[in-house]
Amino acid sequence: MTGRGEQPLRSGWTTGACAAAATRAAFLALIGEGFPDPVGITLPRGETPEFPLVLRESGEGWARAGIVKDAGDDPDVTHGATIIVTLRWGLPGSGILFRAGAGVGTVTKPGLPVPPGEPAINPVPRQLMSEIVRDIATRHGRSANVEIEISVPGGEKIAERTWNPRLGIVGGISILGTTGVVVPYSCSAWIHSIQSGIDVARATGVTHIAGCTGNTSEQAVRALRGLPEEAIIDMGDFVGGMLKHLRRHPVAQVIIAGGFAKLSKLAAGHLDLHSKRSQVDLTWLAGHLRGLGAAEETITRASAANTALEVLDLAQAAGLPIGDLIAREGKRVADSVLGDAPVQLAVLVFDRSGRLVGDSGR
Repeated sequence: MTGRGEQPLRSGWTTGACAAAATRAAFLALIGEGFPDPVGITLPRGETPEFPLVLRESGEGWARAGIVKDAGDDPDVTHGATIIVTLRWGLPGSGILFRAGAGVGTVTKPGLPVPPGEPAINPVPRQLMSEIVRDIATRHGRSANVEIEISVPGGEKIAERTWNPRLGIVGGISILGTTGVVVPYSCSAWIHSIQSGIDVARATGVTHIAGCTGNTSEQAVRALRGLPEEAIIDMGDFVGGMLKHLRRHPVAQVIIAGGFAKLSKLAAGHLDLHSKRSQVDLTWLAGHLRGLGAAEETITRASAANTALEVLDLAQAAGLPIGDLIAREGKRVADSVLGDAPVQLAVLVFDRSGRLVGDSGR
């Protein structure tokens, strides 16, 4: 992937990869080999990154290592966070146990990859850390009875900028990652959060959710339909990602709520609504005004408009229900993605002030 001036964007490492590397460094110290610095690991797809240590401490029966997360050129909220892993010997037969230290969340709701009461450390990072511990223990003729505690200074504050509070993860961030690699602007963490939000809603008995493109549409749809916070999915631009997950994991009633410009893209067939990946087709909008009976002057002005909002203003001034048409066309596109999934779908279109200007049911 390239950025400004076609310079390649730099990939980074997940919190899970950093935790695994810190685990290896701490366990090698605990078992008597000392802290390797930098410390290398092998990721699930074969990459072999090395991580410099920013913290190394040890005492009787414990060792601790810290690594600063480098997300590369991705705008990841956990970029720059310090992932600290403390290892302690466990009781005979206890196996490998995971603990949430300060700044790492605890799961309180069902529907996530780990059950309620467990630290918010996802399965792949757990597997990677466990394999590291077992490999080193076997090499030294020891049993892998180890407690792994992960902490992140400031993690509670960082978590406020994530979906964790809404997902019922309390006390801090999650330790995530399936490949260990952060691909710049892939937005994999956001899509993962969308999927987790749907999964938690299903597991907690929520049967009516709303996927919203932003804060204005979120507040508007909550006020209009009386939905609780846990029913709101912050889908952002990723309507396609949300719909594809719903196709496999349906919820009975779903609202897609967003601004006129964003949902005009959906109505035109786009499933990624980001400005870099899709554009409002003003000619397409003008053509639909003709279908609504607009005067030629209005159609001409719409074709030459600078923004979708200008087209909406022209249509409203002429008394043309362009918002309802966009909502219906958006529903048609979304329904085609859902296929035969048992989902009752509605699309609501709002203007910038949060006023309803389009309803697929009208």
